[in-house]
Amino acid sequence: MYGFSDHLNAIPFTAFSALRQGSSRYSTPIESIIEHVFEDGIRRLSLPLPTGPQHVHCYLADGTLFDTGFGLGEPDWRGLGIERIAITHMHPDHVGGAAAAAAATGASVHQGALDYSQCVRVWGSPDWPERIAAWFRRNGVPARVADELIAQGHAFAPFVSYARDPKLLREGDEVGGWSVVELPGHADGHLGFLRDGVLVGGDHLLGRITPAVGLYPESRPDPLGDYLASLERTIELAPRLVLPGHGEPIADPTGRAREILHHHAQRLDETERALGPAARSGFEVSLTLFGEELAPTQRRFAVAETLSHLEHLVVEGRAEKHEDRRSVTYTGP
Repeated sequence: MYGFSDHLNAIPFTAFSALRQGSSRYSTPIESIIEHVFEDGIRRLSLPLPTGPQHVHCYLADGTLFDTGFGLGEPDWRGLGIERIAITHMHPDHVGGAAAAAAATGASVHQGALDYSQCVRVWGSPDWPERIAAWFRRNGVPARVADELIAQGHAFAPFVSYARDPKLLREGDEVGGWSVVELPGHADGHLGFLRDGVLVGGDHLLGRITPAVGLYPESRPDPLGDYLASLERTIELAPRLVLPGHGEPIADPTGRAREILHHHAQRLDETERALGPAARSGFEVSLTLFGEELAPTQRRFAVAETLSHLEHLVVEGRAEKHEDRRSVTYTGP
């Protein structure tokens, strides 16, 4: 959902379950989450998360609310003059509260066309946890680890209340005076919203960490390639400020995009060095890249990130992929 390193600090699953049980019994006062006002009256709202960086930023500008948080301890959105809601991407900490926010305010919801289709596929499908667990097993994840994904998937799903049938967005559209920019990678249908050199960027660009870019079932075939192209696009657009979903504003977006491009070039080299003539699964390669001492949740993100790098190596001709109905493995070229 954000960066891989954030998942190293996730709260225990049992603690999340306890938090879940009490989540419907409180509401976050809206005045406590409007904690910063930027130029042109853009307001930043910080909402709590049960995992990772412990917060997600939403932004409010001239009647447009960008993202809605997890849907955990929903704020009272009334009285803010929200006329429309724009979603950057379908990860639960960004889309999870969309339906509740729309119902409270009467605002229209705007979401990327591809992003919405994947939102329905994941959060609207009761068998998604089983499908993703089977997919990880095919990529070498031991059954005991993959099976835990089923329980986790079912635990998060009740919080994700996305808005049905939103107004669909594509590159070049406008929402409340903001231009829609497609920035796939962290999520296949990730959008940014650009106005006067300011980019509301979701998780496309983060200052403290590199956004997670993983390969998942039924996704685009080369998410890392998509992300690298989106970083190049950011350099071309040259926004002067990025307002991210986590962490502080990025005052040098072009420089930060170049840093992340360099990071992934190094990680691709490391991934290539982990391959040889013997076939290895994505899980096995993740042990080399991220070490062996990871809890199941962190291993899931490590495997997904490893697979995105392996697939990009295949596209570049630097690795070979071997698959059948039971398994997927990789070797050096």
